[in-house]
This record gives sequence, structure tokens and C-alpha cells, in this order.
Amino acid sequence: MPKQEMPSGALTLLILRVLRSGALHGYAIAQRIHVLSSEVLQVEEGALYPAHQKILLKGWATSEWGISETNRKVRFYRLTPSGRKRLEAELSGYHRVHEAIQSVLRTA
Repeated sequence: MPKQEMPSGALTLLILRVLRSGALHGYAIAQRIHVLSSEVLQVEEGALYPAHQKILLKGWATSEWGISETNRKVRFYRLTPSGRKRLEAELSGYHRVHEAIQSVLRTA
């Protein structure tokens, strides 16, 4: 099957949603998105780290250095209360757009 491109703006939503379950490092976030999407979505490293930077700069997550399960020094990201609010806003917007698209597809 051809590789599916992630819709614009979806990566931030997916990262925030994955972090809602707890702190994870970058590679683990990418892997979780890949697994939870039934291996349809693949997060490229070139997109992942700029997205993390944006999330940190906006105050939606914090980060701290730690050791991964493979004994490597990695940066763990944790959702902030502001990030939880942003996640809810992003989800609301996503659902509204999704319903609008579905409506067009059903009736056009």
C-alpha cells in the first residue's frame, strides 16, 4: 500500500493526545502513533522534532532528560495543563471539520 501523508496540522494533535497518557520520549511518541494507527501513520524524524519544539515553546508540554528503556539519554515530554486545554480545543476543531467533510461526502 502507498505511504499515507499525514494531514496538515494533525501531528500536533496526535502528539498531544499520545502524551495525555503520560510522559514519553520522541521515538516512543512516533512509535505509539504508528502502532495506534494500525501502522498507517509514520512520523518522520524531520517533522517530529520541530513539532516537539513548537509544543514546548507554546507551553503545551515540558521536557526533562532521562534514560530510555534501551539505556540511552533521551528527552521525555510531559503534557502541561495548558497542553490539556489545547488538546481539547484541537479535538473539538477536528471533530467539527470531520463532521463537515462527512456531510459533504454523504450528500454531494
